[in-house]
Amino acid sequence: MGCTAQDVIAALRAGAAVVADHRDELVELDRVIGDADHGENMDRGFRAVASKLDTAAPETPGAVLKQVATTLISTVGGASGPLYGTAFLRAASAVGDATELDGMAVAAALQSGLEGVVARGRAEPGDKTMVDALVPAVDAATAAAAEGAGPDRVLAVAAAAARTGAESTEPLVARKGRASYLGERSAGHVDPGARSTALLLSAFAESRS
Repeated sequence: MGCTAQDVIAALRAGAAVVADHRDELVELDRVIGDADHGENMDRGFRAVASKLDTAAPETPGAVLKQVATTLISTVGGASGPLYGTAFLRAASAVGDATELDGMAVAAALQSGLEGVVARGRAEPGDKTMVDALVPAVDAATAAAAEGAGPDRVLAVAAAAARTGAESTEPLVARKGRASYLGERSAGHVDPGARSTALLLSAFAESRS
């Protein structure tokens, strides 16, 4: 079964709900190695996304993703807004005007989103950022799609890989962002951006089950 605009909207509503549920966790993660605003910023941004979808629901997956991108960029402060906004904008461009996405299209959207994040943030795997969750997610999604998996399976494997990737940031010393100012003291904590990435992908996958 393909992924329509309504499916993408349902996934984003699930994403908004999980971000709200984990707002305090993300605040705490960012408090110890950042500026404590990641949970608040993400919650505000995805509440705005859900509100916008209540009033204007685009008719294609790409149009939905583009609307999400512009909403996040205009409502989320710090680094998260530009990074997540760029990811959704690149994903929107990747799927174009298609009315329904298959597994390959979902994997391509994730790949483009990752490329946007890397271009915007200049981060690499091991820097202790959301890239550490996105790279394994994209690798898993791409491999599953190449084997003929549909959107459900592609999102499920991406979510599982993202969770593992996020957990892998705990022992790392940050090399990017405010956490890098802490040096060795940044080790021992999961990166909040990697955690929010994993939470969103899990919500997207679960919305399809």
